Amino acid sequence: MECYKDFAHIYDELIQGDVDYKTWGNVILDICKENNINFEEYLDLACGTGNMTKEIATSFKHTWGVDLSEDMLMEADKKLRGLSIKGKLVSQNICNLQLNRKFDLITCCLDSTNYILNEQEIEKYLIGVKNHLKEDGIFIFDINSYYKLSHVLGNNIFTYDDGEVVYIWENNFENEIVDMFLTFFVKDHGRYDRFDEEHSERAYTESQIEGLLIKCGFLILKKLNNYRNVKIEEDTERIVYIVKGATTCRTN
Repeated sequence: MECYKDFAHIYDELIQGDVDYKTWGNVILDICKENNINFEEYLDLACGTGNMTKEIATSFKHTWGVDLSEDMLMEADKKLRGLSIKGKLVSQNICNLQLNRKFDLITCCLDSTNYILNEQEIEKYLIGVKNHLKEDGIFIFDINSYYKLSHVLGNNIFTYDDGEVVYIWENNFENEIVDMFLTFFVKDHGRYDRFDEEHSERAYTESQIEGLLIKCGFLILKKLNNYRNVKIEEDTERIVYIVKGATTCRTN
């Protein structure tokens, strides 16, 4: 996986100012308490460099993290070890989960679900999650809303420059998918090294996601607006789903 390879080493520097992981983690832990979840087994999907993982791991006896990028997992391992957090990190496609164990809580945060670009793969992903959930376990994930991907990111260009890292971020939104082309210049001993990243996210409507959840045997317990207990609006940018297994999956 070339995506996130060089980016892994500067990811935290760029993302920390935009995401309040501690607040998100506290919201998730409060949801666990509200739903009487056992704080035994926790799995963080698309865990990246472990920013969300570390916020939740200290409340659980056992923690697992899964990500496709080995570079991101190496950063996560350093971070967890530095905090004396024991965790099992696995490089695996979240659409093909095979961990041979079940969890009380599974999370997939920071719009990682949008990176799954077709409904067939989304179904495999959801079925895999359901198969790895304990009977009373819950799954919490968020998506970038259709509004955000089509109107905020859309066909726009963004730039960033803090003297140490410079990037140019160009987007193209077409056929429900936003293709993101990023060029980075990272300062190293007085010179700037360049690398490029390409990312794609699928814009799903609420009805699409909720239909897939029901089809794959989930019960939707609650929806949050960007990890806040407020109503979802037309211009909401991040939608959080709290679900649990309800029935067997429907087949066509």
